[in-house]
Amino acid sequence: MTEQLCIRERVDLQPFNTLGVAARARYFMELTDPAQVPPALSWAAERGLRPLILGGGSNLIFAGAEIHALVLRMAIPGRHWERVEGDEATLVLGAGENWHEAVLYAARSGYRGIENLALIPGTAGAAPVQNIGAYGVELCEALESVTAFDRERAQWRRLGTDECRFAYRDSLFKQYPGRFVISQIHLRLSRSQPLRLEYQELRDYLADCPVSSLDALAVAQAVMAIRRRKLPDPARIPNVGSFFKNPVVSEADYARLKSRHPGLPAYPQPQGVKLAAGWLIDQCGWKGYRNGTVGVHNRQALVLVNHAGGSGRDVLALATEIRASVLERFGVELEMEPGVVGGAGLPPIG
Repeated sequence: MTEQLCIRERVDLQPFNTLGVAARARYFMELTDPAQVPPALSWAAERGLRPLILGGGSNLIFAGAEIHALVLRMAIPGRHWERVEGDEATLVLGAGENWHEAVLYAARSGYRGIENLALIPGTAGAAPVQNIGAYGVELCEALESVTAFDRERAQWRRLGTDECRFAYRDSLFKQYPGRFVISQIHLRLSRSQPLRLEYQELRDYLADCPVSSLDALAVAQAVMAIRRRKLPDPARIPNVGSFFKNPVVSEADYARLKSRHPGLPAYPQPQGVKLAAGWLIDQCGWKGYRNGTVGVHNRQALVLVNHAGGSGRDVLALATEIRASVLERFGVELEMEPGVVGGAGLPPIG
């Protein structure tokens, strides 16, 4: 162990990823204070090691058994309110804060804006990387800024929403992996903004409740109930949530697909039409599939699960088969959501 920075060697990473994949970090450190970030990065650079920032481990796949890196587990705590002005306030979260608990904290405080994102696993610091979204809402709609250490400039920066380059399940932080170490996020929330109930499944669940009787906590609880009904708990069935992005196709491609598959769910976007990846996978017969160690969840085809000690490579091999079958039947290529560590990710298909 390196005493000054509390760096440990050869640490088992299985408890730190929700897919339950066995892997081992050559070096490992838990970050509990932003002041630890620059010296930890310097320590890695001096030894020719790349740093790997690990949040809740809910959006990555270890494709190799040995991770030759300094794994920095984000555990910076803290949540407080700033700029409380009328009905609005900014919620500041340390990057190591549990995201779902932060959502409930805001909702119980009477603030709206992130309640639709309840029960998404992971940490607050990982949320902007993926620009998490669910039930008609994306994080970027509430996010005001991100505080992060920029390794390229060797300085702390506070990045506004525009600088973060948010898109569907994408951001500056995902486009430049490893460049930024997020320490805090700032969310601008409101007590009076309208609740976001456009998502059909959410509307159906709350159909018997007058909108005037609902608050942020009621919506969060509805989202939790819906998610629990159709998504597996990673603590019981290891998984990384939605494995593939919902693909966006041109209107012409959508019209072609719709003529052949009248039941195809679709959602108009500013540029093109978003398709339901889970439906595409289900139509190819994958829902409930199991090959012994890994498989596809029996209630949500978008979720790949690790049933019995499967490796990251096992999961990626299954993902490749699924992508190939969707491409063959629908002519649509799926892109996966989680990042891959220790491997090349998904190979080309077709």
